[in-house]
Amino acid sequence: MSIDTQAVKAYLLNLQRAIVERFEAFDGKPFHEDAWERPGGGGGISRVIEEGNFFERGGVNFSHVFGKALPPSASAHRPDLAGKGFEAMGVSLVFHPRNPYCPTVHMNVRFFIAGAGEDNPVWWCGGGMDLTPYYPFEEDVRHFHATCRDAVLPFGGRPEYERLKRWCDDYFFLKHRNEARGVGGLFFDDLGADGTRDFEHCFGLMRSVGDAFVPAYLPIAERRRDTQYGERERDFQAYRRGRYVEFNLVFDRGTLFGLQSGGRTESILMSLPPIVKWRYDWAPAAGSAEARLYSDFLTPRDWA
Repeated sequence: MSIDTQAVKAYLLNLQRAIVERFEAFDGKPFHEDAWERPGGGGGISRVIEEGNFFERGGVNFSHVFGKALPPSASAHRPDLAGKGFEAMGVSLVFHPRNPYCPTVHMNVRFFIAGAGEDNPVWWCGGGMDLTPYYPFEEDVRHFHATCRDAVLPFGGRPEYERLKRWCDDYFFLKHRNEARGVGGLFFDDLGADGTRDFEHCFGLMRSVGDAFVPAYLPIAERRRDTQYGERERDFQAYRRGRYVEFNLVFDRGTLFGLQSGGRTESILMSLPPIVKWRYDWAPAAGSAEARLYSDFLTPRDWA
């Protein structure tokens, strides 16, 4: 099967629409839609909710951009592609609930071509989703991971799921803190770039991960939407959100690619939470609910 970029684009636009519709119905407040153009080529559609009834901030972004040379974040691990023209499209989302008992969530699915317009371009798919809880519930974490597992099983069975789970645990890790950002999920990149898997397989896995997002996360939000919380929980949520910001600005390849390739800054930094706190040399009290996040959840486990 040949590369069908129009099919990828159509899928991504439909995925963005479907997710926004489901979460508008859940929150009760409409998303703001903002179409934009990139000076170097391409553009996108940002759909953002702020100060919603449930979500403090959230966004579901579609982008389709072109360029004359891959930026460093995309070519660092493939120096043979440095200087190549590129085409990139994807959907990326983040939801930051106001309620600290409901986790933050991130999902991204994307498609790249390096050497676009040349006789033998190199293409690949990437994506994944991950969960960042503050006061976690084991049933929520297990549900999220089981849904991720089921999305991958048709594309390589349990070994492929375990590979993508480990990749996620390794990727969403703050090296300067020696600490996981959250409880992981799935992550994959460069799928198809080595020529061992065809477009149909790679695009199929990408679609399966994208389609799994709503069933992975919406039931958790529905369970936690009425859980009571106070200032203590909000304060800890703001502290842990600091880790989210640190990862996105220091390590995240998608954020770096967007900024380095001249993407729309407002849309890229939509992923950051609106209220964040940092403290000097702070640690949770032993035996506290806050300490349980570190002791019981931030160390990778076989949740599924």
